[in-house]
Amino acid sequence: MATTKPMRRHALAAALSTVLLGTSFGVSAATPDEARLLANLEKAHPGTHFSAIARTPVAGLYEVWMNGNVAYVSARQPRYFLFGHLFDTQSMSDLTGPKLAQAGMAKNPDEAPQKYQPPTASPIRFEQLPLSDAIKTVRGSGQRWVAVFSDPNCPYCKQLEAELASLDNITIYTFLQPFLGEAKPIAVWCATDRAAAWRRLMLDGDDSLLNTSTACDHPIGRNLALARQLGVQGTPTLIWADGSRSEGFVGRTVIESRLAAAASQVTPEKQP
Repeated sequence: MATTKPMRRHALAAALSTVLLGTSFGVSAATPDEARLLANLEKAHPGTHFSAIARTPVAGLYEVWMNGNVAYVSARQPRYFLFGHLFDTQSMSDLTGPKLAQAGMAKNPDEAPQKYQPPTASPIRFEQLPLSDAIKTVRGSGQRWVAVFSDPNCPYCKQLEAELASLDNITIYTFLQPFLGEAKPIAVWCATDRAAAWRRLMLDGDDSLLNTSTACDHPIGRNLALARQLGVQGTPTLIWADGSRSEGFVGRTVIESRLAAAASQVTPEKQP
């Protein structure tokens, strides 16, 4: 009996690796259970394009793809999405990251992923980012600056915005991402005051300033291409002034320390 649990853990890790590193089933080939879950998700989230769905070894838990992003969803409670990376604790390997990178390299989210190549992790020259494609928010003198790759449908992005809202003397460049559907990012960008629309949506859940009726020239496609070029695999991702990055939600203490560290490495001529 002493070896039963380790063997089960090993089998589960192997199964998870097989499922998550393999190709997800396309929605057109879904099983009845998958089709039923897909129908519920599409009804609950009409603005989101669900491109693939697959069962995981965890009973009742499904891997759901939305454009280039993935979530884990319970069949019994599909109102809840779990975003993040799944790790194999025996091999200490990220099982989700390679699939996100593969999906980002595919020409179409519904196509089979291309051969995985690790994205670049080299520092980014902040001053060369296409800042005109970002929402610019300035507080105080705006002498500190950060770029954020963010999705209005991403719950962790909303948490991050609350932390960013408490900062002063900062300029924030927000590159809207359509990982969870492009309708809302476009509606934010096309708003009369996109900075105000973004702030009210993310902090208050108020979408009254979004422009859902009038088309406009927007950079959402370019922003997605930029994310793939830079190896941004999920939201939120923060790019600091010194070209380093942080992935996922971070609190105010971490933000302040990273801003200070980045400022010490940047000369005035490199400011955007």
